Amino acid sequence: MYVAVKGGERAIENAHRLLAHERRGDREVPELSLAQISGQLSLGVDRIMTEGSLYDRELAALALKQARGDMIEAIFLVRAFRATLPRFGASEPVDTGQMQVRRRISSTFKDIPGGQILGPTFDYTHRLLDPELAEGSKPEAPATAEASAATMPRVTDILGRDGLIEPSPQLDANSPVGDLTREPLSFPADRDLRLQNLARADEGFLLALGYSTQRGYGRSHPFAGEIRLGEVEVEFMAEDVGFAVPLGAVTLTECQMVNQFKGSATEAPCFTRGYGLAFGQSERKTMSMALVDRSLRARELGEEIVAPAQDEEFVMSHSDNVQATGFVEHLKLPHYVDFQSELGLLRKLRQEFSEATVEIPEPMQEAAE
Repeated sequence: MYVAVKGGERAIENAHRLLAHERRGDREVPELSLAQISGQLSLGVDRIMTEGSLYDRELAALALKQARGDMIEAIFLVRAFRATLPRFGASEPVDTGQMQVRRRISSTFKDIPGGQILGPTFDYTHRLLDPELAEGSKPEAPATAEASAATMPRVTDILGRDGLIEPSPQLDANSPVGDLTREPLSFPADRDLRLQNLARADEGFLLALGYSTQRGYGRSHPFAGEIRLGEVEVEFMAEDVGFAVPLGAVTLTECQMVNQFKGSATEAPCFTRGYGLAFGQSERKTMSMALVDRSLRARELGEEIVAPAQDEEFVMSHSDNVQATGFVEHLKLPHYVDFQSELGLLRKLRQEFSEATVEIPEPMQEAAE
């Protein structure tokens, strides 16, 4: 750590105390509780859990409070805590087909088995500020807030039965799954690592890349096959008993993008897939993730790589907001020696340039004219 600041450690301690003071704000206003943050700023908490790679609403709410609302700082705090936790094993793959659905929409079929469920969404609001919220009024109770217990087949499964979309990759139990939190990135990367990277990636970065693919920077003509939100049971294989036992349920958002078809001399044309999955209600994140996932499959599908969203090294090396923040914000730290070195070199070059420049005397200028 750089401590080349007048006052050294004492100055830093005072800065910490001032930060705590500013974080608390006006003492006349009641302090926010973690329950309030988790319940009323739930979408922010969901993002912190997703990009922090830790499903714990209370800890994510604490991180958001400690970070004064700075999402990236909160994600950093959660990741730092996560790094201290012991790891006992891996859960079984979750089955989103068995999700207890609270929201489910498809832009490809109007009538789908189980129906369209709008659920909680900003999609149909007028984007007008609501003054009643400032007064603390109670909203009307919704007509229903319960998740649907009916099993709803995925739209991509419906297309898959007719062979209209590429098969979903089958799980190979003997194939190890990569873990980018333990191993450094290497390229080319397999899809398991790419999806891990995208799940942890900055939402704004993915949104911009996904938007770029829609504007023509890469091969993408997507349809939102299905977006679903709900609770999924997590199971862990207990070797002592010889079968998987339920650990609890997590809230997930899943997005299946249906993209333009491909074919060859030996294969009939079919749609291709893009996939996104995130904790909580994270529709913008999962949609962007699915768009970029499809673009990153360019090498796999034999497509020409012509756009940033198709370049896995570019995307995966620059998508992590914690790493990006560290690299950008380190510029605030003292660089006195480096700057003085460059300043001295610049002055020397300017002096040499000045000495090498010969002014033409006035008589010679007149003769030239």
